[in-house]
Amino acid sequence: MGRLRTKRIGVMGGTFDPIHLGHLAAAQEAFEQFAMDEVVFVPAASSPFKQEEESQYAEKRYLMTVIATASHPRFQVSRLELERPGPSYTIETMRELRRAYGPRSEFFFIGGTDTIMELGAWKEPEALLELCTFIAVERPGYEADKIKKSLSASERKRFTANPRIVSMKMPGMDLSSTDIRQRVREGRSIRYMVPWEVIGFIEKNGLYRNR
Repeated sequence: MGRLRTKRIGVMGGTFDPIHLGHLAAAQEAFEQFAMDEVVFVPAASSPFKQEEESQYAEKRYLMTVIATASHPRFQVSRLELERPGPSYTIETMRELRRAYGPRSEFFFIGGTDTIMELGAWKEPEALLELCTFIAVERPGYEADKIKKSLSASERKRFTANPRIVSMKMPGMDLSSTDIRQRVREGRSIRYMVPWEVIGFIEKNGLYRNR
C-alpha cells in the first residue's frame, strides 16, 4: 500500500471588512505557488488588534466571504472564530484546524508582510511557528526587506530569519478594506476592487455608509 500523502492547507485569516480582490488574488497565488490542496478563509469575530470592530457585522462579513469564494472549488470558509467567544486568536484557530484536519496535514498561514512581521505581538508566536509556515504576501509599499529594516535586531533574529516565514511576491495590486469602506462612505465606485456579488451585497444591506 502506498504512503498517504500529506494534505497542504492554506489558511487566510482577517476581518474581511469587506473581502476584496487583493485577498482573493493572494490566496490564489499562494494556492498555486505552494501546491496547496485547499485554502480556508477564517473571518475573525473580533480581532485583538482592532478593538473597534463591531461584532454585529461579523455575520455580514462572513456572508461576503462566502459569496466571494463560492465559485472556487478549492476555497472554503470557516466559522471557527465566529463561534468561539472572545477575541480571535490565531493560535487557537490553528490548534482547532490541526485537530480537525488531523496529523497528515501541513498548514500555511497567508497574510500581508506588514501583518506577519508583527508576529512577535501575537499570542504564543513561537507555538504558532511550530504549527504552520507563514507566507508573507508582499504588496507595493510593504516589501519584506523594507519592513525588516524597521524591526529591532532581536525581532529580526527571532522571526524574519525563521525558515517558517517565507515571502511571496504578488502582481501589482494594492487594495485596502479601509480604503474601500471610505469610498463607499463617500459614494465613490468600488468596481474592479471587490467581486460584483459582494458589491451587490454591500449595496443591498447598506453597509459602510455610516461607518
